Amino acid sequence: MAYNDDRAGSRMMYQGDWKCSNCGKAITELPFQPSPERADTLMCVDCYREQRGASRPKKPMYQGNWACSECGKAITELPFQPSPDRASDLKCRDCFRRDR
Repeated sequence: MAYNDDRAGSRMMYQGDWKCSNCGKAITELPFQPSPERADTLMCVDCYREQRGASRPKKPMYQGNWACSECGKAITELPFQPSPDRASDLKCRDCFRRDR
């Protein structure tokens, strides 16, 4: 059965009784309808994140001394090198998430 709710935003979620192929944990909800022939390859959120993280290279972090343009909080590390003309428009993690 599929439904929408606030946790998933507008994403349709599918209810079922599956097991993680990696750790055996029960999976009761997925953002997609798995095909029966692929049900034995499903992974729980934790195993999926672990596998995805292992296959992704770490982003380089850039050190600096910037200030959030909204709250003034110090920003000492960013996942990108800000251009000098945009350094005054930076937001801390909290303000960035709030405004997203």
